Order: sequence, then C-alpha cells, then structure tokens
Amino acid sequence: MANLSTKYLGIQLKNPLVVGSCGLTGSVESIIKLANNGAGAVVLKSIFEEEIQLEFQETLKKELGYQDNNLEFFDYYDYQIKNDVLTKTAELIGRVKEATDIPVIASINCRSVGEWFSYAQKLQEAGADALELNIFKMPQQTTEAADAIDAVYLRIVEKVIAHVSIPVSVKLSPYFTNLGNIAHRLEGTGAKGLVFFNRFYNPDIDIDNIRVTSGAVYSNIGDYVLPLRWISLLSGKLKADLMASTGIHNPEGIIKMLLAGAAGVQVASVLYKNGPGYIRDMLYGLEKWMDKKCLNTIDDIHQLGKQAMPANPELFERVQFMRYFGEHNG
Repeated sequence: MANLSTKYLGIQLKNPLVVGSCGLTGSVESIIKLANNGAGAVVLKSIFEEEIQLEFQETLKKELGYQDNNLEFFDYYDYQIKNDVLTKTAELIGRVKEATDIPVIASINCRSVGEWFSYAQKLQEAGADALELNIFKMPQQTTEAADAIDAVYLRIVEKVIAHVSIPVSVKLSPYFTNLGNIAHRLEGTGAKGLVFFNRFYNPDIDIDNIRVTSGAVYSNIGDYVLPLRWISLLSGKLKADLMASTGIHNPEGIIKMLLAGAAGVQVASVLYKNGPGYIRDMLYGLEKWMDKKCLNTIDDIHQLGKQAMPANPELFERVQFMRYFGEHNG
C-alpha cells in the first residue's frame, strides 16, 4: 500500500491534500469534519485587512457620536476591532489543535505593509504551525511601476518573517511582470513556501438589470492548467516548497501537480460542491494510481515527474497555439 505522507514547510503531513483558506476552515466543527475525512492540513479562513478597515469605517459613521473628535478613542477602537479578530482566530487555533492532530496554517490576507508582523506573532503564540500570507495589490494604477508593486510584497514578507519563527508561505497571484523573478526574490526573504495561485473575486455584469454582480465563485476543473504550468517551470529552480491551488477537483489533478513538482495541493471549491467526504475519494484515487504505477511514496512521484519533464520542457514555455491552430482551419 502506498505511503501518502509528505512534508510541506518542514511540517510532516499524513498526505499532500490541504484544505485551502475558505469558509470551511472558519469553525472548529467544520475543521473536525475535514480532519476526520483525511485532510493532511488546513489553512484557516483568512484574517482580511479590508474587513477590519471596513468595520472601523462603518462604526465611525454610525455609532461613535460624541466621540467624533476624540483621536485617542479612535486609536483605541481601531485596536479593539483588531484585537477581537485576533482573539477569535487564536481561540479557533487552540480549539482545533485540541480536537485534531492535523497541522494548522493561519492565514492573513493583506495588501499593505501595515502592522501584520504583530498579527503574525499572536497567531504563532496561539499555536499555529505555519503562516500563509495571502497578498494581492491590484495593479490598476497607470502611473505605478511594476517594481513598486513588487517592493510592497517583499516588505510585507520580510517584516513578518523577521518577527516569527514558524515557517511562512506566500500565496501568489499570476499577475506579475516577471512571476519567476518575484518567486525567487520572495524565497530570498526567507519564505519557505509559495502557493500557486490565489483565486479572486471577479465582477460580472447583469445585462438585463444593468448592474455589476459577482462572477463565478468556485473554480472550474480546467483552471488547474495555470498553476500546473508555473509549478512545472519553477520546480527545481527554487528551494521553497511549491503548493498548487485552484482547479484541483479530482485525483488526477493531485497526481499531475505532484508530477510537476508540487509539495501538495490546496482544495476548496470541490469540497463545497461534493462535501468533506470527497477528500477520501481523492486520496483513494491517488493511492490507487500509485499502487498501479508501483510507486511507494510521494517522493517517488516527484522523481517520476523529473524523469518525464526534460523531454519536452518547451511545452510549458510555449504560449501560442502555433501547431494547434495551424492544423485547424475550420
């Protein structure tokens, strides 16, 4: 029988399937179900910088009244909101650690340098095994250069890593001028892992009611090809662990990512669609394939992938449909 155990961020996992940050990892009861169905680890529901800022702004508008000129009170209230959020997350970490035996990765979703290092310290003190920084700065400003955006990412990660001893990973977006370079530079800050890729809220337009609406919330099975490309390209070039996220909906998706060099996969959408019990199905499919291929460990899959990749490395670099559309003229 195949051995599915592996390591991610230096942490021993019983298998490479990690439940990514989402609503399913926001309560003890839900996480216990995920653990009981075989999850190798969980990334907790993110602490969002924007949510904290919005709560503060809404309270200023509606409730503060006579305190509207009291700057000391503003500072206190801002602190209290942040402290409440951190306290709830710390309590969640403690209860999950008591109730399960799986590693717990805390998550901070931030877009500015701010004071995230102090958040990270408190999450570490609460017992988090690792920290995932979910960073994204929308590059919509026509006057802002790419290197200025990169510098924000690097400063955030450097500051957090300087204040914690637990391993830190960074969840990336594909929207970089030079993704390979920023991955290399983030590794240079001390980041132990890189997650490919973040899934974003996407707006859509309702053409009947002429209003902006939300686009598709869940990932699609075909979305895996983008992280597959980049993990294949960067595996072997970086020492940091590479984690695949977005579009992994079946055992085949896990297998492909492991062959490409991923340390593991993060899943979320597929569990919303099929329930936590589907974790067992995905792991069974992986184990069955390994037995069929006479592979005993996850490292055996990595080695098999390395043997396959050198034959056609240019396939992951090519971005034009030269041959395909050249042969399909309609």
